[in-house]
Amino acid sequence: MRITRTTAGTAFVGGALVLTLTALAYPTMLGVRNTVSTQDRVITNTVFGPLTEADRDFVVKVRAAGLWEHPLGLMAMERGSTPEMKEAGEHLVVGHARLDATCRRIAPELGVTLPNLASPQQQQFVSTVDGATGKQFDTTAVNIMRITHGQIFPVIAKVRANTKNSLVRQLADQANDTVLDHITVLEKTGLVNFDQVNFQQSAPPDLPKAQLTPPAPQPGEPVLSLTAPPGLEVNTSAPTPSPTVR
Repeated sequence: MRITRTTAGTAFVGGALVLTLTALAYPTMLGVRNTVSTQDRVITNTVFGPLTEADRDFVVKVRAAGLWEHPLGLMAMERGSTPEMKEAGEHLVVGHARLDATCRRIAPELGVTLPNLASPQQQQFVSTVDGATGKQFDTTAVNIMRITHGQIFPVIAKVRANTKNSLVRQLADQANDTVLDHITVLEKTGLVNFDQVNFQQSAPPDLPKAQLTPPAPQPGEPVLSLTAPPGLEVNTSAPTPSPTVR
């Protein structure tokens, strides 16, 4: 019965709360709807190369991902019920702290405004996981994050293949390594429901744009920094695959 409830709970969470990172837009910054027809439009020329709407979206997406996955990683470090879950939390925290540092470094160079809060949907992800306990906490967190990481993975590849901006290429390289590392440690927990994850990655729900949009920062608001706890050092660039597929 526990397996049945866990599976059902995972399916519900996945079905109701899947983060469509590939559709995330930031209207205050972009000023236009995030559509395929406008993504290759050059919005500014920088010393690092032209910056397209897709490039600018990508920087915001990486930042927004950290704004909810970093605190969720801290939860996993504290409340994970297995060593593998705690390890996944460490990788999430360190990986997103490093990505966030890169976003904060390159954003002023590119003229990109970064959000300080995750989108309403992303905030709901954190609330949903925070409301679970024990093994259900682990299972809920792992499957939500495995879905979202699987969705952003091909986005990174597309940006890396098409961008002409050297700073965006560097961020894409780092994000590719980090997301692959996170996928690997999440799978090592043995809690990924691959059938559900694969379905949700290929058929995410069509949610209102407002649910996917991080709120704009207030004028003059300091940029929030995501950092790792002192002394926490893990390798987020060379993942080691799990020896078995569960």
